[in-house]
Amino acid sequence: MGLAANVSSSQLLLLAAGSFVAYYVAITITTYFRLRKFKGPFSTGVSSLWHVRAFLGLQPHVRYKEVCDKYGPIARLGPNDLVTSSAELLAHMSAVRSPYTRGPWYYLGGRVRPGIDSCFSQLNEEKHTLRRQQMAPGYSGKENLHLESSMDERVAEFMSLIRSKYLSTDAHARPFNLTHKIEYFVLDVISAIGYGEPFGDLRTDSDVYDYAKASAEGFMLVTWYIALGLAVPFAKMPLLFKMVGPSEKDKGGLGRVLANARTILDARLKRGDMDQRSDMLSSFYRHGIRGEDLLTETHLQILAGSDTTASALRIILLHLFTNPRVYAKLQAEVDKAVRDGLAPPAPDVIQDTELRKLPYLQAVIKEGMRVYPPVTNASPKQVPEGGETVLVDGQPVFLPGGVNISVSIFSVVHDKEVFGDDATTFRPERWLVEKDEAKLARMARSQDLIFGHGKYQCLGKGIANMELGKVIFELLRNFDWCIAKPEQPWRSFNYIGLFEHKDFEVLATERLHTTV
Repeated sequence: MGLAANVSSSQLLLLAAGSFVAYYVAITITTYFRLRKFKGPFSTGVSSLWHVRAFLGLQPHVRYKEVCDKYGPIARLGPNDLVTSSAELLAHMSAVRSPYTRGPWYYLGGRVRPGIDSCFSQLNEEKHTLRRQQMAPGYSGKENLHLESSMDERVAEFMSLIRSKYLSTDAHARPFNLTHKIEYFVLDVISAIGYGEPFGDLRTDSDVYDYAKASAEGFMLVTWYIALGLAVPFAKMPLLFKMVGPSEKDKGGLGRVLANARTILDARLKRGDMDQRSDMLSSFYRHGIRGEDLLTETHLQILAGSDTTASALRIILLHLFTNPRVYAKLQAEVDKAVRDGLAPPAPDVIQDTELRKLPYLQAVIKEGMRVYPPVTNASPKQVPEGGETVLVDGQPVFLPGGVNISVSIFSVVHDKEVFGDDATTFRPERWLVEKDEAKLARMARSQDLIFGHGKYQCLGKGIANMELGKVIFELLRNFDWCIAKPEQPWRSFNYIGLFEHKDFEVLATERLHTTV
C-alpha cells in the first residue's frame, strides 16, 4: 500500500508540528546570531517580549535609556531590533541622502485609514519627500500671512481666560488644571493657523470637539496596536483593518478626530475659497494635496500640531515653577523687556522678532525640551540591504541589512560627555556660559535632534518655537505661578513617544506690580 497508508492522521499531525517547531527554532537561531554581538536585556535575542512590555508600561523612554546606559551606544531590544544612544548614528540614518528607510512595525502604526498614508506613515522615500515638499510652504509661514497675528489672538485669549476665571487671591486659593487650558490653547492655535478659524476652546473653556479626549483614547489603542506587532499585518489586510481600525462613525478615539477633520475640510471645500485663503490647509491644497490625502494630512496636523506643543509647554512650565532661581531670572528678563519697549503694553503680545532678543528665555525653552524631550518616538530606521559599517564612538560597527534601529533620545540629550556631569538637571545657563564654540555647537546639534533630523525633521519646528516663546513670556508677564500639589505635580504617560500629562494643578495670581 505504500508508506503513506501506514501513517495515521495523528502521526501526520505530529510530523507537521515537529517540522514547524524545527523551522521556528532554525529561524530563531539564525536571527539570534545575526545580532549576537549586541547585548541587551534577557530574552531580547529570541523574543520581543521585553520590547512589548516597555511600550505597554507607558515609559519606553526610561527603559530605552536604561538599556543604553547598561549595554552601550547600540543595544539589543529584540530578535531584529536595536536601539542607539549615538547622536552621530541617528543623524547618519536620517540624513537627506541616507539609504536607511523607516521601520514598518512602528510607522505603519500611524496609518489610520486602510491604504492611505500620511506624511508620518509613508514608507516610500520618494513619496515621503514629495509630500514634505508640498507641505513645507504652509509650515514655513510664507503662504500664511496671518500666522503670527492669529497666534497672538490666541495668546491674548489664553491670558483673558485665566484672568477671568482662575485667579487666586490672598482671600481665596483657586487651583486649576493647567493641562486642560494648555490643550485648549494649542488646539485653538493649530486650528486658527491651519484652517483659518479657531475651534473656540479658549472662548468656551471647553474641549469643543473632544479632540483632547479622543486623541488620548486613540493613542492608548495605537500603543497596544504597535506593541503587539499588528501594524504590518493589518497594513497587508486592508479589509480587516477597515473592520477593526478607526472609523468616522466612532464616538471617540482617532475615528472621532478623523470625522471632525472631515467636517472641517468639507466646510472649506463647500465655501470654495481654498485658492484665496491664507492658511496651512489652503497651502497644502495649492501645492497639490487633494481629496482623501488632504483629509489624512488634516487629521495628522491636528494631532501632531497640538499634542507635541502642549507637552513641550507643560514640561517647560513645570521646570520653571519648580526652580525658583530660574523663574526669578526669567521673570526679571521679561520685565526688563517690557520696560525697554521690546514688548507692547498688555494685552498686546510680544512679537517673535523681539522674543529672539531675549537670551534667557530662549535658553529656558531649549533647556526645558532638552532635559525632558516632549517627543520620544522610537523612530526606527531599517539598515539598507547588505548592511553597513558605521563608526560609533570612533569604533567600526557592522549593522546587518534589514535590522531596525530605534533611538533613545533621552540618552542623546542626557549624554554627560556632551552636556556635562549635570546633564540630567535643568540648568538654562549651560547655553549661555559655555565659551567653547565647538562644544556649544555639539550641544546644539544633539539638542536639535529632538525635532528629528534631515529628511525626517519636524516641519512645525519654527511654529512651535514661536508659540512657546510667546505664551511663556506672557504667562510670566501677567501672572505669578506656583504648583498647587508639590507632592505630585502631575502624572505622566508615554504613548508610543507622545506624552499625556494629567492633573497639572497650579495656582495663578495677578502681577499687580507688572510694568507696562
